[in-house]
Amino acid sequence: MTNTITKAKSYDKASIKKLPKSEVEITGSIPVEIWESFRSQALKSFNDSITIDGFRKGMIPENILAAKVGDAAINEEMAEIALSIAYVDIIIDNKIEAIGKPTVGITKLAKGNALEFKATTAVIPEIILPDCKKISGAIMTQSKLEKISVTDKDVDDAILKVRKSRVSHDGHDHEKMSPEEHEKVILDSMPEFNDEFVRGLGDFKNIEDFKTKVREMITDNKKDEAHEKLRIKIADSLESEVKVELPNILIETELDRTQVQFEQDIERMSVKMDDYLKHAKKSLEEIRKEWKPHAEKKAKLQLILNAIAAKENIKPDEKEIENEVNHIIEHYKDADRERASVYAETVLTNEKVFQWLEK
Repeated sequence: MTNTITKAKSYDKASIKKLPKSEVEITGSIPVEIWESFRSQALKSFNDSITIDGFRKGMIPENILAAKVGDAAINEEMAEIALSIAYVDIIIDNKIEAIGKPTVGITKLAKGNALEFKATTAVIPEIILPDCKKISGAIMTQSKLEKISVTDKDVDDAILKVRKSRVSHDGHDHEKMSPEEHEKVILDSMPEFNDEFVRGLGDFKNIEDFKTKVREMITDNKKDEAHEKLRIKIADSLESEVKVELPNILIETELDRTQVQFEQDIERMSVKMDDYLKHAKKSLEEIRKEWKPHAEKKAKLQLILNAIAAKENIKPDEKEIENEVNHIIEHYKDADRERASVYAETVLTNEKVFQWLEK
C-alpha cells in the first residue's frame, strides 16, 4: 500500500468541541489501513537514526531493524506520522484558525484497530467589531479642538537644559553635595547664552534664529506626543467595546516579547537580568505577573487591528514590506529574514489601520 495518503482519506471522522479561553478539542480516528500503511516510513525514520554493528547507518535490513526497535515503538512512530497529516487536514477541512503547537494524545493504539486520538489547540478568537469609524471619528473631532501651543517658558526651559548639558563637572565632588548645592554649582557654571554659544551648537545664526528653531522643534515634539496620545485613546476606546477570550499562548507570546525587550534594555545599562532580579528581590515569575495586564492589552489590541485589516482589506504592498525588511536586516545583521518579514508586515499593517481610523 502506498504511503501517500490523500486529504479525504487521512482520517475517518473528527468532532470539534469548543473550550474556554479560545481553545478547541478535536476527537478523531484514523482507519487501521491508513496508519499501518506508514510502517516503511516509520522504519526508515529509525534506520536513519539507529546504529547497529555490522551495518551502515540507513542500510539496516527491515527485519533486523524491527527486531531491534520493537513493535511498540514502530506503532507509535506510525501513529505520529499519520496524526501529523490527519491533524492538518482536520484543521483545513473545518476551517479552524489554530495557533501554536497542539497538545495531542493517543487514546487508542492497537494493531489491527483504528487509531483514536484527542488534540487540543488554541484558536484565533472571534472578534465582533464595533462601529470603528464612529468611535475614532468622535475622538478625532475632539482632538481637533485641542490646540497645540508652545509658550515662552517652554522655550526658556529647553534653552536652560541645553546650557546645563554644557557644564563642565571637573573639580566638583557632586556626591558630597546636597541637591540644592549641586543645582547652584550647575547654574553658576553654565556658559553664557549669546550668539557665539548658539553658533557652537550647530547651524544657527544668532540667538533669535536658535529660539525660532527650538520653538519649531518643541512644536513638532508636542505634535508627535499629541498624535501618540490620540492613537492610545482610539485603541483604548476600541478595546473597551470588544469582549474576547484571549488564548494563553497569545498572552505568553506577548510576555516573552516584553521580557526580551526588557533584558535588552537593562543590558544596555550593563545590568544582567539575574542581577536585576536579585536587586529587585523578585522572581522572573513575579515580574511577568506584573507585566501580564499590559501583555493582555497588547494582545487584544493586535487582534482588533487584525480584524479591522481583514474586514477593510487593509494591507501593505510587497514593495513596502521588502523595503522594511531590508531596513531591519541592515540594522540587525543576525535577523532572520522570514521573521523580519512577518514583523514588518504586522507593523506596516498596524500603521495603515491607524491611518484609516484617523481619517
